[in-house]
Amino acid sequence: MTVNLQDEIIALEMDLLKPEIRRSPSALSRLISDDFLEFGGSGRSFGKEEVLSRLPQETPPTFSARDFTLRELSGTVVQLLYKSTMLKAGAEQTSYSLRSTLWQRKGENWQMLFHQGTLCPPFDDE
Repeated sequence: MTVNLQDEIIALEMDLLKPEIRRSPSALSRLISDDFLEFGGSGRSFGKEEVLSRLPQETPPTFSARDFTLRELSGTVVQLLYKSTMLKAGAEQTSYSLRSTLWQRKGENWQMLFHQGTLCPPFDDE
């Protein structure tokens, strides 16, 4: 695995946290696989269609992400693990989560295949 691959996957993940990407169905569609599945911190699961209809309508939260680890699972699938904080619009309290994302290379591009955010206590160094 090259550092360039890690940087590329982190950049794609961070793109999906940006308000302008979250508001754009076409950008989301390009980054998310047709067979995408998410297990959210709410305990609900979502497919691509739910994400495309829900995210552009939401007021995007403020995210921070750190402590990335990339694992190469095959020649075309990688897993990105990281910690994140999220502050929803109008909320007073930050939520903390451990996140895992599977990215799959499809042709020349990477697409998100799976994502899970697991709520956790605040990080020790916060």
